[in-house]
Amino acid sequence: MNRVILHSDMNHFYVSVELLHNPHLRGKPVAVGGDPEARHGIVLAKDPLAKKAGVQTGMALWQARQVCPDIIFLPPRMDLYLRFSRMAREIYGEYTDLQESFGADECWLDVTDSGCMGDGFQIAQKISDRIKKELGVTVSIGVSWNKIFAKLGSDYKKPDAITVINKENYKSIVWPLPVEDLLYVGRSTQKKLYNWGIFTIGDLARTDPELLQRLLGKMGLILSVFANGEDQTPVSAEDYHAPIKSIGNSTTTPRDLVTVEDVKIVLYTLAESVSSRLRDHNFKCQVVEISVRDNELECFTRQRKIQLPTDVSEEIARTALELFVENYDWKKPIRSIGVRGSNLVDAICPVQLNLFVDEVKREKLRRMDVAVDVIRGRFGHSSIQRGVMYQDRILSALNAKEDHTVHPHGYFEKGNQVGIQERKLG
Repeated sequence: MNRVILHSDMNHFYVSVELLHNPHLRGKPVAVGGDPEARHGIVLAKDPLAKKAGVQTGMALWQARQVCPDIIFLPPRMDLYLRFSRMAREIYGEYTDLQESFGADECWLDVTDSGCMGDGFQIAQKISDRIKKELGVTVSIGVSWNKIFAKLGSDYKKPDAITVINKENYKSIVWPLPVEDLLYVGRSTQKKLYNWGIFTIGDLARTDPELLQRLLGKMGLILSVFANGEDQTPVSAEDYHAPIKSIGNSTTTPRDLVTVEDVKIVLYTLAESVSSRLRDHNFKCQVVEISVRDNELECFTRQRKIQLPTDVSEEIARTALELFVENYDWKKPIRSIGVRGSNLVDAICPVQLNLFVDEVKREKLRRMDVAVDVIRGRFGHSSIQRGVMYQDRILSALNAKEDHTVHPHGYFEKGNQVGIQERKLG
């Protein structure tokens, strides 16, 4: 029996929620993004008027202002958006418990066993009507027999639309679409495919998988599976949580960083967030990584394995600072910087003690971090800070833990790549 998969995408999600709370802004170009005065971030969402003027998701705020001088920027309120996301999932949950989020505004639903409620289109119509009536926003829904085509269906017609892609019509709907519309065909992959005359999803589907593998490696086989509608990846149950592989934070700084002291302030701020989140999830990291981007948007990353697994902010920050000093030549000022802990292990995992490491001091540092977590939890982030933060109150004003952006989950986080081997052998 064919599966029945829906992909629900809430239209202009962040902006739609904001307009519910700011109805006086309707009829004006609106975008949700960071603070343009503090240089924070990019356009996260835009309304149709801003889109018509040329504003694109991912565009820097100053660029959006150039193409749409009248645009109104609203700061993101993730708690509010996540509340609407949870309410939408509660509605989805009345039709199936097989629902898998793909970011705050998108969700796959497997309604194969929900036939008593109607076919895929009928269930999609019920969900669409309820989201509009109960939440005040609209959704576009794709209906298909696999997750990839269901997502293409939700993108095919917007806003407030339902598109059914089945085995009878997929060649007429999906195959003429540009190849970059397919999940995981980014700019670099698109360029490689274009160089070989592969411009549409249909071109990709008809291309020999062995050639795609030579061009793109394993991803070539995956994309061949996607284009031919052979993806069999299951929709996860709603209470499934993908394993966390790393924890990190990055920030675009309110001014360019021009000295090591500037960098130190930001690295310690980010390291505190990373260490606190590691403790929240009962992890320690064995590798510390930094990412650096200069004011001409050139970037690099560096990482180092540390002696012992840690969730101590001092150790993470010190390692990050060492990586920076050893690898940056200061030819250009720095615009953004990030810190990440990876190669995670359980916080109570036994480790081999090192005679050259002062474990008493490490434990004191960790207890200090825990005490800071408790104080900030009760009285706010700025209630207690390191002395180094007072050297520059603008740079140290970042609350990295609470201000970080929620990003979509990766499609392959659970390692589900069913169908790839069959295509390779076929």
